[in-house]
Amino acid sequence: MASVSDTYIENRERIQPDDVNNYGTAHGGNIVKWMDEIGAMSAMRHAETTCVTARINELHFERPVPEGEICVIESYVFRAGRSSIDVRLRAYREEPRTAEREQTTDSYFVFVAVDEEMQPTAVPELTVESDRCERLQRDALDGLE
Repeated sequence: MASVSDTYIENRERIQPDDVNNYGTAHGGNIVKWMDEIGAMSAMRHAETTCVTARINELHFERPVPEGEICVIESYVFRAGRSSIDVRLRAYREEPRTAEREQTTDSYFVFVAVDEEMQPTAVPELTVESDRCERLQRDALDGLE
């Protein structure tokens, strides 16, 4: 049984020329793709099986990520249902030389655990074992309100 902290993943992508739009900033579609991939990893870490994207709740692009900077994706499971898994996702722009960070994107994704026939399958209960788990879960739930 996974805890909230067990599902926490942070990944980085350096924004390269092939990743940008006409304005020299990361394509929103690339950021969504990276969020979806990392979110699925968090969901699978909890479910211990394949998970597929079922829904993307509101997606807020607050500021761009310029070419040459790093896009940091933060992901963790904050709630689990029978076969569904709710994942909090945030993206940040990070200056590679100073590690100065600023949030750029915020969203909640819902994944569904599936078996070999791609049919929904039950997931274990999510545990909240530490102060860190409680803070992460509370932060995600507060953001939904």
